[in-house]
Amino acid sequence: MYPKSEKPSLIPRPIKSIRGGRKEHSSGVTRIANTDSALPPLKSSTPSTIRLPLAHNLTTLGVQDSVSRTPMNKRQQPRSLQPTASACRPAASASIPRSSIHPTSTGTAGDSEIAASHDPQDRLPLSHPPQAPSLPVSPGVSFFESARDFKTGDFNINATHVSVFNEGGAQEHAQRVRLEMLPKHPPMSTKLDEYLPNSRQPDVDKLCERESSSTDLVLCIHGPAGIGKSTLAGHLTDKFRESGRLAASIFLGVIPVEMSVPETIVKMIGHEIGSIHLRAIQKILEAMDRCHGTSLENHIQMYILEPLRSLGHRQPFIVIMDAMDEWRNHPTFLKALAPFNSHSSLLKFILTDRLNPCALHLPNIGELPIYTYALGPISKEVIKAYFHKHLATVPWVDGRKAHSADVEKLMELSCGLPVWASTVIALLSHPFSESPPHELLAEIVGNRRQVGGSDGLGELYRNGLMRLFPSPDAQSYFRQYMGAIIGLQEPLSVADFSTLSRLPNHLIRTTQFALSALQIRSPPPSSERMVHPATTLHHLSLLEYLQAQTTEPSFAISTFNSHSAIGLMCLKQLSTLPPSFDRNSRLRALQRYAVKNWPHHVFNGTPRSNDQWSQTEHCSTLQKMSDIHGRWAALFLKDRTPEEVYSILEDVREADSMVSTLRKIADWLGESGGDHWGSQVACLEVAVRIDGGDAGAWSDLGRCYNKRGDQTGNLRMHEQAVVALQQALNLRPDPHPSRGNSFNDVAGALWSYYRQNGDMNILNEAISCSRMAVTLSPTPHPDRAMYLGNLTNALSDLYDHDGDLTTLDEVVSLLREVLAHCPVPHPLRPWSLDHLASALDNLYQGNGDIEALAEAILLHRKALALRPPSSADRPMSLGNLASVLKTLYQRNKDLDTLNEVISLQREALGLNPAPHPDRSISLNNLAYSLLKLYWHDEDIGTLSECISLGREALALRPAPHPERHTALWNLARAYLAQFEQNGAVEVLDEAISLAREGPVLCPPGHRRWPKRVKFLVCLLKKRRGFTGDNRDCEEIEDWEAELGE
Repeated sequence: MYPKSEKPSLIPRPIKSIRGGRKEHSSGVTRIANTDSALPPLKSSTPSTIRLPLAHNLTTLGVQDSVSRTPMNKRQQPRSLQPTASACRPAASASIPRSSIHPTSTGTAGDSEIAASHDPQDRLPLSHPPQAPSLPVSPGVSFFESARDFKTGDFNINATHVSVFNEGGAQEHAQRVRLEMLPKHPPMSTKLDEYLPNSRQPDVDKLCERESSSTDLVLCIHGPAGIGKSTLAGHLTDKFRESGRLAASIFLGVIPVEMSVPETIVKMIGHEIGSIHLRAIQKILEAMDRCHGTSLENHIQMYILEPLRSLGHRQPFIVIMDAMDEWRNHPTFLKALAPFNSHSSLLKFILTDRLNPCALHLPNIGELPIYTYALGPISKEVIKAYFHKHLATVPWVDGRKAHSADVEKLMELSCGLPVWASTVIALLSHPFSESPPHELLAEIVGNRRQVGGSDGLGELYRNGLMRLFPSPDAQSYFRQYMGAIIGLQEPLSVADFSTLSRLPNHLIRTTQFALSALQIRSPPPSSERMVHPATTLHHLSLLEYLQAQTTEPSFAISTFNSHSAIGLMCLKQLSTLPPSFDRNSRLRALQRYAVKNWPHHVFNGTPRSNDQWSQTEHCSTLQKMSDIHGRWAALFLKDRTPEEVYSILEDVREADSMVSTLRKIADWLGESGGDHWGSQVACLEVAVRIDGGDAGAWSDLGRCYNKRGDQTGNLRMHEQAVVALQQALNLRPDPHPSRGNSFNDVAGALWSYYRQNGDMNILNEAISCSRMAVTLSPTPHPDRAMYLGNLTNALSDLYDHDGDLTTLDEVVSLLREVLAHCPVPHPLRPWSLDHLASALDNLYQGNGDIEALAEAILLHRKALALRPPSSADRPMSLGNLASVLKTLYQRNKDLDTLNEVISLQREALGLNPAPHPDRSISLNNLAYSLLKLYWHDEDIGTLSECISLGREALALRPAPHPERHTALWNLARAYLAQFEQNGAVEVLDEAISLAREGPVLCPPGHRRWPKRVKFLVCLLKKRRGFTGDNRDCEEIEDWEAELGE
């Protein structure tokens, strides 16, 4: 047997001919389905506003994530902000810190950093999102808006407490206490800011119109950093709250990585719902009792949908999720929303993102009804009004103020980018040098490059930094400080940061003061004396400028060098750890930081090449601490899972080196649940640096990357997986006993890579490697069946591409051998039966061999017999058998065969209740079969059921669902049959309305476009003949001309 980390990869995915095992039908065409109290409506009449910074405090125009603050009189104004409830919600009165925006990425980062890219799906994560600083907040205070004097139900919730004052109050208080056990949104830092009325009114009008008129489950607002997405999200939050329709508002940029698991985010949303809508608490408590260990889809159903449904509102509630691109689990969450397509009358999501998610090729994104809205620049009038107002607050010297011409020039230079305008005001207002503000203004307006040009925003940052840090020494300190906080993973005291960065305390404070001119957020109250990660205080555009290759050397930051320096200091901290571990071990803050984060920094700050690694000080430092691995592992595990540390520690203690310890820690992180991928890959990356000849470590690393690629659709992950697994293969030359396993791993990674990018060269290479794995594993090798199955996966994709029956014959032959290797009760036998049956079905479709079809039916019956009603795979087997029987019916027209098909499909539908992701497939297949039955018996009850099921199937597939066209086709044909039965022209009109979508969803070039157009023409001619109205003549002629008829 292989050790745990050396087990051969399981078959990644079934062959395409039964992807998920559910065939879907569309009028005789067989296809394979992919598995993978009333409130007033929202109106847009309230003037839209956008926040502008107060002079002396940089807060980005159109970027800050808060809503207008109730003005305070002078007596009420505090000298500093306090951690009240309104300081802890994203859109009520608090700026939102983007605590996990990462300098060279648009996507949320993991615990690792490889390369800069603006596409989060084409790069590796950059850095571990820093933990948001916590504030002491009353348990009765919700992050969102259960705040200042907000009354609802039986509670009065204000900034500091919750009062229960109705009968039954004790029970309700107990429920509220339980609700507070759910994960809560982290508190937020604040800066005073304000709105400018009507700044986004056109956008708000369009978005409100879209929300009220569409059935889209998701509305995504996307645009570049600094364009004002979060401000707009905050304003929409206010509008939906005012209308009583807000469910929750979450800012993903401040969620610590340990809380970023999708299920945890769903619970956080549930907490917000309960805090805002108290009558929903009972359902949320039920979810807390029933959702342990269940799927993400079930969490969404129980924590969000059911509580909102219990409120009985007629308008859909809104969940606003800001900074989706900063959450590395957003692909998983979006995929889990697809089954809830039909619930947009109850719930809708408004998301903000830097990029259009539909353009990123995320897994299953096509099945999610999502409307994307590109947010453009702020209007010139808004920018001009902003400058007029805030230039008046600048501390000008000797009366040298800005003139109208300056305002006009600033307006043009900004190109409508809010972050540029607010940065100008902040720089002019900050007392950072002896140079008076008018000199800086002259320099800015003298610049000929606009923000919309190649480097307008970067030029502004350069000018500001030159004045903040004019001397070479100051610039050196700036680079050292800024590089360190860009790499920093969590806040540290000034003293600890001084040790980590090797900067004296006084230089840290001096640099902090100067950089306050470029902060868009202030530190949370009570943490002003801490040093915070750069992403919690500064705008993403500044961090990207500092790390760009075109930035001048005086201010250019190398994150590699920064991580290298921090990593080395972390390693040196390891040498100060207690000599032995016990349950009472207490670490200093810097020791704890080093224990937790040294693999991350070393990974991101050292070369992978073993020759280069051996020359680093990190390598020599670790070599001097050869006995540290056990103590480090114990302390690392204690920090992660203090309750389970002793049960895990026994296994880790068996490790005899740092490499084996890192591998065991990585293995535990992979199986422990939660989002530990970044730490897992960091441990393995360090392991292959320490011992580049450890094939097992390379295999673990490759599998880690490949799994992440499958989850996120990130091509870079698959690329890294292939590189690592090929390295493991190279380290296992013939006749190494694991060489076949390595070939299988490489083949699986290449196949996953092919399924993301469609490159046939990669598929052919995957087939070649898979053949080698089979060749090196002759009978009776225990893994031969698995390797054969993986080979058939790749060959099936090749057949789908070229349609060569020779390839399909080979698939059938190989699958027969797989089946022979999997006698009852082998766990792969049902899989083997299904796949061989589907291959035989495809063979029948290709050559008409009825014996192949008969064998396929027999094999599917055997597979179904191995899956009792309690089996999660029984609906798949029911669908597979029904599909091949449908094929038989199309040949023999035997009514008994059709009735068996319907019986099987009814059982499958019963096993796929809402919101099961395959319910729409079951509905559509059964509706189609009932239409066939109606053509036999002309029973109006059969037709009525067919139409009812077809409507439900269509509702579950709103545009742009990739299979909406099949549901439209079947329902339109059912309406045609109803029209022919009752002669109601309105039924024919409905059929035509549905059929008109067909050529849109299957445009010219699609294999079904001619059939869809011909059907529409047929319906139009039928209406013309029935009504005698020639209004359809022109449309008929146009379609026939496109068909060439």
